[in-house]
Amino acid sequence: MHTLPQLLDMVSQFAQENQFPAAPRELYAPCDYILTLGGKRLRPAILLMGYELFRDDPQPALPAAWAVELFHNFSLMHDDIMDAAPLRRGQPTVHTKWNTTTGILSGDVMLIFAYRQLARLGKMPLIDTFNRVATEVCEGQQLDVNFETRTDVSLPEYIRMIELKTAVLLGGALEMGALAADATPEAAQLLYDFGRLAGIAFQIQDDLLDTYGDPEKFGKQVGGDILQNKKTFLVIETLKVASAEDCTALRNWMETTTTADPVKKVAAVRAIFDRNNIPQIVAAEQGRFQTEAFTCLDAVPVPESRKAVLRKMMEDLLVREF
Repeated sequence: MHTLPQLLDMVSQFAQENQFPAAPRELYAPCDYILTLGGKRLRPAILLMGYELFRDDPQPALPAAWAVELFHNFSLMHDDIMDAAPLRRGQPTVHTKWNTTTGILSGDVMLIFAYRQLARLGKMPLIDTFNRVATEVCEGQQLDVNFETRTDVSLPEYIRMIELKTAVLLGGALEMGALAADATPEAAQLLYDFGRLAGIAFQIQDDLLDTYGDPEKFGKQVGGDILQNKKTFLVIETLKVASAEDCTALRNWMETTTTADPVKKVAAVRAIFDRNNIPQIVAAEQGRFQTEAFTCLDAVPVPESRKAVLRKMMEDLLVREF
């Protein structure tokens, strides 16, 4: 079994051996740029971990792992455009550094290269899983956009949105690793559920960090969800438990499309969260999904020693500060 740093080294070496073409640079330079912004590349490593639960040498799964990383960064490039996000991993986003047209086109070509890598394995179940997950990620992003103009988003709706937008890609990476290793469908499903549930817990933690994280560690604009009027777990839970006065104040802030003082808006909304113990409530719900996730991992029919690296990596991911 390989450690996480060893798997990341394999992914980096594969990336070096499978670079984008040199020209036209206007198309490919943004692809190189986003891939070198300091992303942790955990999704391809997770796929390799899923593979190593059943087989010893993860080299044959590297094209699938890199396909997942290319797809993830393609989605980030387009997501940043939709969110008008100025920063990604502490650096200017692609559409900020270049322009929106470049961000769209360069993202498109990254998706095409992801399919080219995936096709190298010649396994239709892998492509089927990839297509399902990619479609669901797009559905989740559309729900996220829809929620920006709705005032009646329920907690189950929100959980479904983050499941699609974020969690299914983690689950899909593990499922793809298992399928590449010719694991049983039952084992692949357990790994998918583990990743999916852990992904929900991950996104709930991300909601907390967006409002309460250290910007030096988080690498993104703290309070960005508040400024974008996103119906996060924190907002929805506050509207369930807060006083009428706090609910009215929160709705007023969330209906503000522009503000001359974004710092004031973030501070005011965070104060409402604090008064209603929202960070503690959200953290408890994150813990519930985390527990369910590891129950699925426990049920995967391989020796516990083979699960150790995956278990430790996911535990660390779910208690991160960035």
